[in-house]
Amino acid sequence: MPGRLITIEGLDGSGKTTLAAGLLDVLRAAGRAAELLREPGGVEVSERLRALVKDPALTVGARAEALIYAAARAQLVEEALRPLLAGGTWVLLDRFVDSSLAYQGGGRGLGVAEIAELNRFATRDLTPDRTLYLRVDPAVGRERTGRRLEGFDRLELEGRAFFDAIAATYDELAAAEPQRIRVLDAGQAPEAVLSGAVAALADLLSA
Repeated sequence: MPGRLITIEGLDGSGKTTLAAGLLDVLRAAGRAAELLREPGGVEVSERLRALVKDPALTVGARAEALIYAAARAQLVEEALRPLLAGGTWVLLDRFVDSSLAYQGGGRGLGVAEIAELNRFATRDLTPDRTLYLRVDPAVGRERTGRRLEGFDRLELEGRAFFDAIAATYDELAAAEPQRIRVLDAGQAPEAVLSGAVAALADLLSA
């Protein structure tokens, strides 16, 4: 039986990492073979591209940025995602195509349809079985991100308008695909967010 691809989306500071770790424990406790991967990254080529695209010392144009993310994603899909899913493993993925639609399509103004087409090629139409969107006010996400010990990466240095556009695009994506994209209130306590996420996956877990 093929595995399931569960993606976790949202602005930085929305609690994606915490939710992913909690869900991994839940899935494994339920007897599912499960792995946690991140984007960009997850395999060596993609991790190297991650370091490149996030480096605050570099100037990267919007189109080049979109292409780098798509390239990292293509390698992850080919090298890790498809083999894991074919082998029956549930994959929790911290960011996937929706991130590019929101960040490059919305935030960079390149257009959601254009970025979607690019990523259809990169992923060969791989679509998540369920996407958990952690909705957070951009100002709150920014405040949470600022508490981290490490410095901001290249995208995190952008201004408020950039993140407002990303949040608005995420909301539009969720409204357009309510069956796939389940919205979770990231302002809740982590335990409540995890509970909501498990409820959003209940139909897949019982199948």
